[in-house]
Amino acid sequence: MNQKAIGLFIFQKRKEKNLTQQQLAEKLGVSNKTVSKWETGKCMPDYSIIKALCDELEISIEELMDGEKSEEKSIRTYDEDQILDLLKKTHDLEKQKELLFGFLLIVMAIALQTLSRTLGGSNIKDFFAGLLLGISIVEMLVGIYVVGKGISTQ
Repeated sequence: MNQKAIGLFIFQKRKEKNLTQQQLAEKLGVSNKTVSKWETGKCMPDYSIIKALCDELEISIEELMDGEKSEEKSIRTYDEDQILDLLKKTHDLEKQKELLFGFLLIVMAIALQTLSRTLGGSNIKDFFAGLLLGISIVEMLVGIYVVGKGISTQ
């Protein structure tokens, strides 16, 4: 799957339909910047919108994933449902990875807080203890943000 080829294909099909990025975006319920990111290959359309995008551009999901119009007699080893299922699973794995990263930040923050409590006794040790405590607080906040963001988008 080549994101740049897919983006160029979306661009070509949109132009064939005489649609602007804004018009396509409105039909799909996304921003024109999102359509621009697809067309430049910076990101892929979300699995939940791919079917609507293909319907709007009058292409199949297979053609979208290949980044080109398929030949009439071409043989496919996969179908649209399989592709959508694979894209959904990939999306779900990305969300799980984000949540895991957030929890890892929280655990590391707790470890840094524990370490900061063991230091102390001299000016230098107090400085490093305070520094570790500050870093752990920031890390904890980032971890909570990442986990919260991941949970809210599921």
